[in-house]
Amino acid sequence: MDYAGRLSAHLPLATRLLVIKADGSLLVHSDGGSYKPLNWMSPPCTFAVSEPDDVQTDAGATEIWTVTHTKTSDRLIVSVHEVLHDSSHELGIDPGLQKDGVEAHLQKLLAEQLGLLGDGHTLVRREYMTAIGPVDILARDGDGRSVAIELKRRGDIDGVEQLTRYLELMNRDPLLSPVTGVFAAQEIKPQARTLAEDRGIRCLVLDYDAMKGVDSGVPTLF
Repeated sequence: MDYAGRLSAHLPLATRLLVIKADGSLLVHSDGGSYKPLNWMSPPCTFAVSEPDDVQTDAGATEIWTVTHTKTSDRLIVSVHEVLHDSSHELGIDPGLQKDGVEAHLQKLLAEQLGLLGDGHTLVRREYMTAIGPVDILARDGDGRSVAIELKRRGDIDGVEQLTRYLELMNRDPLLSPVTGVFAAQEIKPQARTLAEDRGIRCLVLDYDAMKGVDSGVPTLF
C-alpha cells in the first residue's frame, strides 16, 4: 500500500480492514490503534479498481485500488492480494453526535464562564466546525490568541487524542493559528493529564455544581 503526493508513505503487506465510504474515501485500519486509521484518503476523491500488471501479479496481487484526491491529485494505491470478507451496507443519513445532558450543559456553562480559563478570555463560538468535526468551544485569550476547548464528563486519553487532531488541523489555518488547547472535564484521568501536558494542552477540572451555582459539598481553599 503506497501513498503518493505531498508526502510518500508505504505500508507493507498485511491483513487489514479497508473501509470504503459512499463519498469515495478510504480508511485503512489494523487490529490495533483503536479508532485511528493507519492511512486514509479524505474526500473529495474518486475510487477506481484496475487489473494488476505482470509485476504486481507475480507479487500476488489480484486487483489494484486507486483512490485519488480530486483537488490535490494525491493518490492512495492499494494492492489487494486476498479478500477474507466483503460486505456492503447503506448507512443512510447520519443524525450526528448528540452529547448527553450533563456534557451539553457543561459546554453552555463554560461558554458563559470563560473566566475559569483565566482573565480576558472571550467566546468566539460554541460547536466551531472543522473538517473532522466540531470543537466544543472556540475562544480567544487576553492576547487575542485562539483557544480550542474540548469538554468531557470524564477525561481520558481518547479525548486528548481528539483535541490533538483538532489542534493539528486548526493550526494549519492562518486565520486561527496559533491555536492552543484546553482539555476540560469534571474528572481527568492521570494518564490523560500526562499526555495532554506533554502535548502542550492545558487541563481544567470543572466543578459542575459550582458552575450551576450549587455548593458541591467539597471543601476548597478558595
